[in-house]
Amino acid sequence: MKHRIKRRLERTTPPDDIVAAALARLPAGIAEAWFKRPLVSAAVLVPLVERDDEIHVLLTQRTDHLDDHPGQISFPGGRSERSDTGPRHTALREAREEIGLHEDAIAIAGYLEPMAVVTGFAVVPVVGFITGDVRYTPDPFEVAEIFEVPLEFFLNEDNHRCIERTVQGYTLPFSEFHFEDRRIWGATAMMIRELTGLMKM
Repeated sequence: MKHRIKRRLERTTPPDDIVAAALARLPAGIAEAWFKRPLVSAAVLVPLVERDDEIHVLLTQRTDHLDDHPGQISFPGGRSERSDTGPRHTALREAREEIGLHEDAIAIAGYLEPMAVVTGFAVVPVVGFITGDVRYTPDPFEVAEIFEVPLEFFLNEDNHRCIERTVQGYTLPFSEFHFEDRRIWGATAMMIRELTGLMKM
């Protein structure tokens, strides 16, 4: 499975204009309705862990007091800073700050398509494999929990739920997963669906 993922992503690169690429994926009219200010570039790390001959997806649950996406399940990541050299840099920096994951422990496989998030971000998912036996040190201000989900769980269509959600007058389909007592939805679920979709091509 690891080799299949690496093959699908090995030649992927982030676009030069992340915001424009993210907006281009939205249905007509939504960008004007949703976003009153320019989108902010951001990146997340989609960490894949090899464990017991399986691939697991590492996820975090955000603390409840954060301004952006409080309490939600997400990937480590955040907005780009001026000192960042690109999405890869942003994703690795945020992973180090949020969960104590050093870049030496991550082998980047490639990139998924940028995604416009209703909270005002254009997010590039950066997919990487965590190598070796890594201990995490989560930032207690941002991260309430770190956990893993077998990738096979997300590949099983029985575990995927397509729901409709109305945001500022537009009704769109959204993905959702329920793993144990956790609800994985929104942009995180959509990124997971893009990853599993690549694997089924």
